[in-house]
Amino acid sequence: MSKRRVGIIGARGHTGAELIGLIAAHDSLELAFVSSRELQGQSVADHVHAYVGDIRYEMLDADALAMRSADAIILALPNDAAADFVDAVDADAPETVVVDLSADYRFDESWYYGLPELTRARYAGQRRISNPGCYATAMQLAIAPLSEQLAGPPQCFGVSGYSGAGTTPSDRNNIELLRNNLMPYALVGHVHEREVSRQLGVPVEFMPHVAPHFRGITVTVNLWLQDPRSRDEVMARYRDFYASDALIHVVDEAPWVSRIAGRHHAEIGGFAMAPGGRRVVVVATLDNLLKGAATQALQNLNLALGLEELSGIPVDATALEETR
Repeated sequence: MSKRRVGIIGARGHTGAELIGLIAAHDSLELAFVSSRELQGQSVADHVHAYVGDIRYEMLDADALAMRSADAIILALPNDAAADFVDAVDADAPETVVVDLSADYRFDESWYYGLPELTRARYAGQRRISNPGCYATAMQLAIAPLSEQLAGPPQCFGVSGYSGAGTTPSDRNNIELLRNNLMPYALVGHVHEREVSRQLGVPVEFMPHVAPHFRGITVTVNLWLQDPRSRDEVMARYRDFYASDALIHVVDEAPWVSRIAGRHHAEIGGFAMAPGGRRVVVVATLDNLLKGAATQALQNLNLALGLEELSGIPVDATALEETR
């Protein structure tokens, strides 16, 4: 079978670099083009640790994209920048798969919302796929197994490495401001709060922070239950819920964010029970650039192209076996 051709729009950022590496190493995919305004004309190989041949960054606007051919296009753009590119593909190549990593289409019912472990049963051949947010992924994975047993809104305290703020300079990726610091922001109404509330059908309260490490997020989730449960019952519920998902590791202890950097899976653990058994605190970690973005995009791309979902994704079988 010939390789499927994938183009990336917005490849300058951290997630774009991860996507290039994953696609370059994929047995069934190849890069068709890589677009970045800031890096136009430069060799892709000079910026990523992957063999990509002699491909160079181009500057493709929506009109130029319409003239290019690919089986799939990944949009790794900031929020509010995807529409023109989507319109161009809709008009000229509606059969092309589009995976959008921004928040632009996460609330659009005509797009498939691609968090495979929770939504793959809803995939019905859609060619327009919205990739979930990184925090939103961690929160949903931590809450979903108990979502039908909740007695109130989950409260989620999140901490992200500064790569989550992207490459455009801001206070949230200013290393000097973050040094010895924990920076709260968007403490109510964060887009990921609204995203999770919509997807799970329950109101979620989310308080994000940025820390001075580069990559990886941790979310501590407080859950009140309708009926008392033991710790063993709760842990068994999570292990049964994710038993067939190789990228979700249910662990006994609370996972550490330092151990998830550079890994393609998420870890869920802790399961601290308050007296009475109606309150449980769960901790979830994942790499915001991988399972929170690029790895999940590849899961969705594989699904849409008829490939095995985990094709091209390194799975740590040893670590997985230790959690079973």
